[in-house]
Amino acid sequence: QVQPVESGGGLVQAGGSLRLSCGASGIIFSINTMAWYRQVPGNQRELVATITRRGNTNYADFVKGRFTISRDNAKNTVYLQMNSLKAEDTAVYYCNIFGPPFGSWGQGTQVTVSS
Repeated sequence: QVQPVESGGGLVQAGGSLRLSCGASGIIFSINTMAWYRQVPGNQRELVATITRRGNTNYADFVKGRFTISRDNAKNTVYLQMNSLKAEDTAVYYCNIFGPPFGSWGQGTQVTVSS
């Protein structure tokens, strides 16, 4: 399976913003609801946000009002705009099919928020 490729992470101060991007293969992307997940070492991976093919979105309570998920079907890309970042948002962020089942996991992109 082709792995998603996440990018856009980095180090930011609390209150700042980042925009994550994820490129996925056309077959996977075009037929599925896509999602962003995050994981802190030692913790389980958790769901952050989902977006259907038609653009309907859902968010975890801990990011509602701060994060926005979007997708560009022509580019097979899904985005996560993260505003008002908090120290507790520090994690590795991954994109994948909204599962289970999941597609292959990419390397993720590290987001570090300093307080």
